[in-house]
Amino acid sequence: MTVLLISGTSTDVGKTVVTAALAAAAQAAGRTVAVCKPAQTGIAPGEPGDLAEITRLTGVTRTLELARYPEPLAPDTAARRAAMPLLTLSDTVAAVESLVDADLVLVEGAGGLLVRMGEFTLLDLAQKIGAPVLVVAAAGLGTLNHSELTTRTLAAAGVPCAGLVIGSWPTAPDLAAQCNRDDLPRVTQTPVVGTIPAGVGQWDRDRFTAAAPDWFTTGLLLENCP
Repeated sequence: MTVLLISGTSTDVGKTVVTAALAAAAQAAGRTVAVCKPAQTGIAPGEPGDLAEITRLTGVTRTLELARYPEPLAPDTAARRAAMPLLTLSDTVAAVESLVDADLVLVEGAGGLLVRMGEFTLLDLAQKIGAPVLVVAAAGLGTLNHSELTTRTLAAAGVPCAGLVIGSWPTAPDLAAQCNRDDLPRVTQTPVVGTIPAGVGQWDRDRFTAAAPDWFTTGLLLENCP
């Protein structure tokens, strides 16, 4: 089993679609895939969440959600407000390890790297499991600062960064986006290993899975998902 954690530089940068694209690309390469979303917020019981969207886009059915909180807040805040138990690091590690039958386990975080998913952050989880983190970044203004802060935090903690993925590349990129794509590797010392076109999360499964492998640079899955 290989585990890859997916974090973002902030919220709403495209983590779920990137996770789905990684799953589709891995399946196209002949790997079996499982996806874990430890904490889902802002979704009522019984409603489809991020994992349902990943299944819709990719057909992956080996999915695992550990906790769901009704308000669209950081998971620890949402849990406290709902008087619900916080996720623990040990329970989350055990849940990820329960997916051992898959070749690749993708773990999607909540918000940015240091958002508390319960009693821990995605950084804590990466350290405990010994897994790399793929960072999903925005294309526009502010992304250089957010991306460098995230990659520096990973480096300081001794956690490998699997690369940066631009989570939503606009159809008509402005000057900032065009410059950022060139500057991100320079300021973060981390390669951009994927660029996801805006709007692909609305595609049907056949179109999405056919296109997804082309959104990543050659060798990403081979290097990080042996």
